[in-house]
Amino acid sequence: MTTTNFDFTDRRVLVTGGTSGIGLAVARAFADASADVVITGRRDSAADYDTDLSGLDYAQAEMTDSESLESLANGLDRLDVLVNNAGAALALEDEWRPEIFETALTMHLASAFRLAVRCKPLLAASELNGGGSVLSTTSMSAFRAVPLVPGYGAAKAGLVQMTLNLAVSWATENVRVNAVAAGLIDTNMTAVMRMEGMEEIERQQLANVPMNRWGAPDEVAPAYLFLASEEARFITGQTLCVDGGYSAS
Repeated sequence: MTTTNFDFTDRRVLVTGGTSGIGLAVARAFADASADVVITGRRDSAADYDTDLSGLDYAQAEMTDSESLESLANGLDRLDVLVNNAGAALALEDEWRPEIFETALTMHLASAFRLAVRCKPLLAASELNGGGSVLSTTSMSAFRAVPLVPGYGAAKAGLVQMTLNLAVSWATENVRVNAVAAGLIDTNMTAVMRMEGMEEIERQQLANVPMNRWGAPDEVAPAYLFLASEEARFITGQTLCVDGGYSAS
């Protein structure tokens, strides 16, 4: 379990895709810091997941459905931090198929933009020292070719550019916008890279990690708390790499 010295008492945090992996680690870290945390998932209720989601409020949402996202936003009466994290591995569906490529863009990029714009008034009303925050989960595929997932990579690169544009546009409106670029993190989503027959792809990717290992979700989560905290109140428009040195190699 991640522990921090950050204090988000009585602050409302929304983490999309918070039922597993990085999203769950981020949600738990904010909850440990006394935040009121809402997570989203695709299933009807939190009880439909094997994972222990106690202490977290749950909302069903489909990232590729604009009406579902509108309903999610309508259910919020206040918000201090939006974490755009939801995503899914579409590699087995073949992201080189145009329709799957488009789904990847909608799921990982368009949904994040839609939620950020829709939630902006609530974030702008945040009383956090430094303002409300939009934080998006991107990855090393934003900066390097990963031919296995061209749609995912294009979407994650788009999140970096979205972060820049929203940050500049909202800089004087009490909303900061940043992103966290995760490296090779051991999650259900990256499990495809450890499947039988994928050994060479995993080997090639690990060769780019100076620390020579996979990271864990709870090693990424503290970056989100820092970027949302008052200690980072002069930081906006940045993408922080948490990658074991991948981006430096």
